[in-house]
Amino acid sequence: MTKSQQNIIILILGAIAALGPFSIDMYLPGFSAIAQDLNTDVASVGLTLTSYFIGISVGQLIYGPLVDRYGRKKPLLIGLAIYLVAGFGCAFSPNINWLIGLRLVLALGGCVGMVASRAIVRDIFPVNETARVFSTLLLVMGIAPIIAPTVGGYVTSELGWRYIFVILSIISLILILIVYKYLDETKKFDPKVSLKLGAVSKGYIAVLKKPEFLVFGLAGSITMAGMFTYITGSPYVLMEIHGFSETEFGWIFGINAFGFIAGSQVNRAWLKKRETESISNIVSVLLFVVGAFLLLAYILEILNAQLLLPLLFLFLFISGFLNPNTTALALEPFSTNAGVASALIGSFRMFSGAVASGLISLFFDGTQLPMVCIMLGCSAGVMILIQYYRLSSKKRIQQDSMFKTDR
Repeated sequence: MTKSQQNIIILILGAIAALGPFSIDMYLPGFSAIAQDLNTDVASVGLTLTSYFIGISVGQLIYGPLVDRYGRKKPLLIGLAIYLVAGFGCAFSPNINWLIGLRLVLALGGCVGMVASRAIVRDIFPVNETARVFSTLLLVMGIAPIIAPTVGGYVTSELGWRYIFVILSIISLILILIVYKYLDETKKFDPKVSLKLGAVSKGYIAVLKKPEFLVFGLAGSITMAGMFTYITGSPYVLMEIHGFSETEFGWIFGINAFGFIAGSQVNRAWLKKRETESISNIVSVLLFVVGAFLLLAYILEILNAQLLLPLLFLFLFISGFLNPNTTALALEPFSTNAGVASALIGSFRMFSGAVASGLISLFFDGTQLPMVCIMLGCSAGVMILIQYYRLSSKKRIQQDSMFKTDR
């Protein structure tokens, strides 16, 4: 395979994997317009995010065994087709309940790209190149949250929120044609892969028994919950409370998304000097400090736009360090079943998004307080988990040292 062919495949896989995040970020500027058009409130519109996170969480667990048994291409095409139909359904939703349900179906179709792209990379690239490829994929995927809200803001203001889902459906149709014509099957049908519930469950349970996976898998998921809290709460906070337009919100969201990506790239450079766990210990404390400042500023009634925006940027920037580090630490104990562990991590993180967006809707009171409190709670949870693991590991090492000395 030539270098240009590799780059084409990476671009295709990046576009497929980015469809899920793009579907979240592009319609955020339309929250107020959706609420007004469907005669509901912003809190109810937030439930469309909750249903999407549930769908993308459950869907990854479903597609994991399917792409191993039936190959990568067929499930990928079927999932994109489901997304295509659901996207047009969202565009013509007559009420909020229809939109909530169809967003669930949209997620069940779109999340196939997140699973299949990782599997295809493992299929066609040598082991010593996969880390580089995944890093490149993250950069390609990172474009989505930067441009999606800006595009969504312009579409909402010029054409209306329904056209956002029309555009998403057209994108999925283009991806279907590209996958069908240019992406070769990388894994043949394998009847040895069992789809029985018992066999699939045993594989997932074996992963959950590893303490490293539980600690860092949960820490990474709670980090993402903090980010999803911002994603769900920021449309109302920034546009309704602070008066930013849909277009301005898109630019702000894009800048914060850039902060998240920048954090992950600075982290990559920092890893040359420090170990992954050491960096995670430091930034978990910093994330909590930023969360505490958010709540303190709200209590002191000084949380205006000039202070809120840099604090949100810092929160996302620091989360950019924790996202790849907690993933690496959670996957460290695994070799043969790394795929199952990866699927669980993805599922956990999307489920955390469902919980976070649900809490924002549940505690919605027309102020900044729900978003601020939940972001602080998430940052505290991450810090407690990582620091607990650090202290327990240190204690375990000391006990082992004492045991060897006694012997």
